[in-house]
Amino acid sequence: MKNIKINITFDKFSFSNIAIKNIIKTCIHATMRQQGVNVPCEINVLVTDDAVIRGINKSTREIDKATDVLSFPMFQFEPGILPEDWSLYLDPGTGRCPLGDMAISLERAVAQAKEFGHSTKREVGYLTIHSMLHLLGYDHLDEGEQKAQMRAEEEKIVSEIPGMQR
Repeated sequence: MKNIKINITFDKFSFSNIAIKNIIKTCIHATMRQQGVNVPCEINVLVTDDAVIRGINKSTREIDKATDVLSFPMFQFEPGILPEDWSLYLDPGTGRCPLGDMAISLERAVAQAKEFGHSTKREVGYLTIHSMLHLLGYDHLDEGEQKAQMRAEEEKIVSEIPGMQR
């Protein structure tokens, strides 16, 4: 796989950040591989808490509540259809495609992991995959076909990563 620059920022220090960083990177790479993205890319990830993600959600989407993950794609791709000519999407300064940004609430991920009966590692990984698919054009605005398509892609990627299966 081509060079992927993953910028991960934690707004709170913890020794568990190393494990969180590793699963985020693993899931980004797995998503890129499974989706067939073979150009240099850059992704920014903020790992934060409910208060910060609530503020981001309010300022960007006018929704005044915390959420588990937010995705901010740089481009509007078609789900499952990659550009034939990536040169139009590459940053001339870096030679990479800036796919976009994501923010993950670690506080929410920990709570959801307990609720769903699996590990925080799996929950953070799943949220990362979910967000990556948003950056690649997938969405779930409807509760039908779009959501089913996105869930199917998530499950394909999860099945390839040891320790991520339910």
